[in-house]
Amino acid sequence: MNIFIPLAEGFEELEAVTVIDILRRAGLSVTTASLTADKLVSGAHGIVIQADAVLDELELGEFGAVVLPGGGLGTENLIKDQRITQIVQGFNAEGKYVCAICAAPTLLAEAGVLEGLKGTCYPSCAAALGESYANAPVIADGNIITSQGPGTAMLFGLVLVHHFAGEETARKVAKALLTKY
Repeated sequence: MNIFIPLAEGFEELEAVTVIDILRRAGLSVTTASLTADKLVSGAHGIVIQADAVLDELELGEFGAVVLPGGGLGTENLIKDQRITQIVQGFNAEGKYVCAICAAPTLLAEAGVLEGLKGTCYPSCAAALGESYANAPVIADGNIITSQGPGTAMLFGLVLVHHFAGEETARKVAKALLTKY
């Protein structure tokens, strides 16, 4: 499966890099993309990451999942970019995986893809999820997978591997990382 991870200025580095690393350790194809023409994207803590591509250059039909890293400013910038909302809505309509961590599940709520489902997010963002909010480190409900924040990024990545590549692969990756799954 091909996974698309948009990187917006101010993204939470720990959430993005941890998830990208775990997915790639599982042998999954991950493409990061900058929302601007510049492939260099600054994270919330001043760490600059070079994206694999620029969003406008991608053929989104090739992807089976979108994963949104959080971070306050990063999420604000994702929400401001209508292309991301359209991608989330389009992937959801096609039954593709729509995944988000930290503050980014608020975009899922705004896009209307959490209606009737459960999700989680950074606790201070819970009100934005309304009745969909549940207090858990990671929640998978149908094709929607959400997580709470930096401290849950490794578990989030492993849950994604489980859904994208199977439980056996998730357990192998967890074992190599010296963590439980």
